[in-house]
Amino acid sequence: MPFREINSKMVEATVAPGQKMFSQRGAMLAYRGEVSFTPNIQGGQGGLMSMIGRRVANEATPLMTVEGSGTVMFGHGGHHIQVINLAGDTLYVEADRLLAFDGTLQQGTMFMGAQGGVMGMVRGQVTGQGLFTTTLKGHGAVAVMAHGGVIELPITPGREVHVDPQAYVAHHGDVRNKLSTALGWRDMVGRGSGEAFQLELSGSGAVYVQASEEKL
Repeated sequence: MPFREINSKMVEATVAPGQKMFSQRGAMLAYRGEVSFTPNIQGGQGGLMSMIGRRVANEATPLMTVEGSGTVMFGHGGHHIQVINLAGDTLYVEADRLLAFDGTLQQGTMFMGAQGGVMGMVRGQVTGQGLFTTTLKGHGAVAVMAHGGVIELPITPGREVHVDPQAYVAHHGDVRNKLSTALGWRDMVGRGSGEAFQLELSGSGAVYVQASEEKL
């Protein structure tokens, strides 16, 4: 179910009988045809444990199930929208950045401490991002939100990418991440995140970076 980009802040999706998609509540701007919107209490296809994980991590962004026959236009808060097409791989993204996505994608939750050990957990404490992050896996399209537009940076073996944690939007592929800093712990006291902390991503895939340090 590909999205058609109307402009940098609006996308349109075609909904067909027998298919479904999920969107953030309040993201529907207009629609044509016979389309229904119902609250999704389980938050996609992740099941009960996935729902519990998101709630523990404050990842319980309300979703709507979209079904029927017609076209739907999505947008939210005037944020810029980036469409990401998945071809069997996994997208890692903060739940509140999800605008809409294919119902064929398998949704789950990953504990960030599992990537980067202690530094993965520190990332959540320091940057304000959750210790858990939402995962979407399979073949389909995802529309995510960001401030000021998004650039896709490739990650290749031996050439890691360093990103300001506040500018991080999402990543996909076989990617490892950890929080790094050039400062000692004593130097961190009293400092905001800023450039003192960097999210280091290595492996093979891509990272999406917004043109702002402002969170949604």
